[in-house]
Amino acid sequence: MASWLPETLFEIVGQGPAPSKDYYQMLITRSQVIFRWWKISLRSGYQSTKPGEVKESHEDFLENSHLQIQIALVFGARILDYVFNLCEGRIDFLERLSDNLLMVIISYLDIEDIASLSLTSHRFSKLCTSDKLWEPIVEATREITPAMKALAQDQGWRQTFFTKKLQLRKKKRNPENQETLLVQGVI
Repeated sequence: MASWLPETLFEIVGQGPAPSKDYYQMLITRSQVIFRWWKISLRSGYQSTKPGEVKESHEDFLENSHLQIQIALVFGARILDYVFNLCEGRIDFLERLSDNLLMVIISYLDIEDIASLSLTSHRFSKLCTSDKLWEPIVEATREITPAMKALAQDQGWRQTFFTKKLQLRKKKRNPENQETLLVQGVI
């Protein structure tokens, strides 16, 4: 299954923690961890400093606590954990799927499952609340008038879906509306 993975599994760039102006890059390939840095300083003693690079195999990286500390300082503990997982062969294949493919998969979930999935990561939160997902859901549940479409494009399709559901629940609670809703086949 790993054969379809790209050569570069992960890449991140960033600046060192303040007051540093140093610039860092980290690449995780299928076989190596590559950590690069560029010293940025106006001090005359550091102006001729050349960029640096460390290349380690995944196994060697797992043993190199000095490099691990550097990565944690520059990119944070969360990124270090992710790099550990990659080096140990624990690759999140779901994370590697395209947004379009994930949208197709998510569209088969129940509303409650979409809500749960949206809590798992920033990426899934963005996908689970996107208009691209909710427009077909709204269109499948009711007839869309041009006025509703304009409102949905203004408010968002997800908001329109839940607003309509709340309005229907209010109508169901009102005994005067129950007979009308029964006749219309809504309840």
